[in-house]
Amino acid sequence: MITKGDKVSVLDDAIDGIVVEVNGTDITIETTDGFNMTFKSKELIKAESAAMNFSFNKSQIISEKEIAKPNYINKEKKSKKDIPVPDFDLHIEKLVKSYKAMSNYDILTLQTETAKKHIEFAIRNRIPKIVFIHGVGDGVLKSEIDFLLGRYDNITFKDANYQKYGLGATEVYFKQNVK
Repeated sequence: MITKGDKVSVLDDAIDGIVVEVNGTDITIETTDGFNMTFKSKELIKAESAAMNFSFNKSQIISEKEIAKPNYINKEKKSKKDIPVPDFDLHIEKLVKSYKAMSNYDILTLQTETAKKHIEFAIRNRIPKIVFIHGVGDGVLKSEIDFLLGRYDNITFKDANYQKYGLGATEVYFKQNVK
């Protein structure tokens, strides 16, 4: 029950004030800005005097922030599944600064040579899987990469994860320890 002289807050607005008149369900308040406003009783909530006066102890807040955090060192060994798969973007704008003077043949040659270098590197360093991002386009670069990968023994490939790369990527798997 709200009575004259109570401190109140408006539920759906940032308005506080003191009740100056109660007329049935209509309650008139004087806001902290000095305006008289009338609200229905269900739109107001009685505010406790302690809730209106906030006081902060600065030293208490600082001491709460400075709680020592435990020194945690992760000693778990990571499995090979946790190692991120390297992906290589073969879009020409990622390979050279300016390609305006290059012909389509030069661009395609540079892209396939870059892919070949990454394949050779992965074989030498026994990397189990890599991803080539080639984009969708007309499918020319994808066809060249498929042809290039088909020339290697102990390599399998398929379209990469659609959720992560979309349609324009190929996953390459390197079979290890094959004799």
